[in-house]
Amino acid sequence: MARANHALDAPGRSIARQRPTSRDRFGRFTEWVARAMGTPAFLVILTLFCVAWIGWNTLMPENTRFDDAALGFTALTLMLSLQASYAAPLILLAQNRQDDRDRVQMEQDRQRAERNLADTEYLAREMVALRMALEERNAQALTRDVLRAELKALLAELENESRHDLPAAQGPGERADRPRS
Repeated sequence: MARANHALDAPGRSIARQRPTSRDRFGRFTEWVARAMGTPAFLVILTLFCVAWIGWNTLMPENTRFDDAALGFTALTLMLSLQASYAAPLILLAQNRQDDRDRVQMEQDRQRAERNLADTEYLAREMVALRMALEERNAQALTRDVLRAELKALLAELENESRHDLPAAQGPGERADRPRS
């Protein structure tokens, strides 16, 4: 059991490997056939095979030929038809598997795009909130500074008025509580 825990601690390592199912194995085979048939090498080999077949059945002695040219190379035609009849469904199966993979990939891409959009929208809202908070803070700091300056100016003005105007306003017989004009 300790060995199993040790293997689980290591990333990327697994204890039991699942054997691919027969369907998956057949699917991989169909993809291999489709990939192989779509190569220039396959076309060259098939062409060389047909040329060799026709050459053998045309140029060799009559007793060694196995497909008569007079009958239009019937065996070659049957072989190529058989190859095509198996190739077409195998290629279609491979395309279906690829379509399934593409569909899964598109769904994952769509989900990833949705997450990215949600993250981007969240970040945009956060940036706007930060910007608004900074503007509000700057506006408050500016208001406080202006308010302080105005209060200091008013205080200084009041102190100047109280020093200069108070003794002159209170002359003999005048009341201190009378408003000035």
